[in-house]
Amino acid sequence: MRLSARVDYALRAAAELAAASGGPVTAEQLARAQAIPGKFLENILTQLRRAGLVRSQRGPVGGYWLARPAPEISLADIIRAVDGPLANVRGERPEDVDYDGAARSLQQVWIALRASERSILESVTLEHLATGKLPESVRALAENPDAWAS
Repeated sequence: MRLSARVDYALRAAAELAAASGGPVTAEQLARAQAIPGKFLENILTQLRRAGLVRSQRGPVGGYWLARPAPEISLADIIRAVDGPLANVRGERPEDVDYDGAARSLQQVWIALRASERSILESVTLEHLATGKLPESVRALAENPDAWAS
């Protein structure tokens, strides 16, 4: 799995918003806290706002905040908002690709890969990131990444 800089920055900014607990946070504060280029962050925040994940207010007391409670926003929600579907093959859903001959089973691999990604990215929320309390299943995999092969 390859995550773009846009996704990395979006997840980091959203985690900062979750940790801010309520009050508006300026784009400048987010950029500083996570060392994200300001203009790049502004574009990301616009995408997150259009996706209904963050809200914003202009003015001297303005800034950004989460549109829903942090426990209700998954990492998958953020990724989809800035990069589109979690897993695709040449821009298509894995179910829509078709292979012949020896590569026929490859479609099932892509579907399984997407399911695996989703099982993690949809179970981890912004609250998990902000508090550092990841789900046990994710912690177990991170602590012993080779265990799944057993």
